[in-house]
Amino acid sequence: MKTIQRIALVLVIIGALNWGLIGLFQWDLVAALFGGQGAALSRVVYTLVGIGALFCLPLVFDTIDETDHVDDGARRSENFNYATEFSEENEPFRDK
Repeated sequence: MKTIQRIALVLVIIGALNWGLIGLFQWDLVAALFGGQGAALSRVVYTLVGIGALFCLPLVFDTIDETDHVDDGARRSENFNYATEFSEENEPFRDK
């Protein structure tokens, strides 16, 4: 199933890029490549993009597991150091 979802995601990205080109430049890449919006091959590409979007729909509702993400050590909540360069704030309190 992951392979089908990856193919569907590629199709959705192609469709999104095409819509971006239409929105920014009023230029339809799919229509330009395959002979206009009414051409059979263009309609096939548009249909495949739509089907790809349907296959990607479950990804919207999929839960995100913390185990899916690799922690590269960038977030170390236990080692905060709030001291500044010129102060001694991180030393223990001492009576003078």
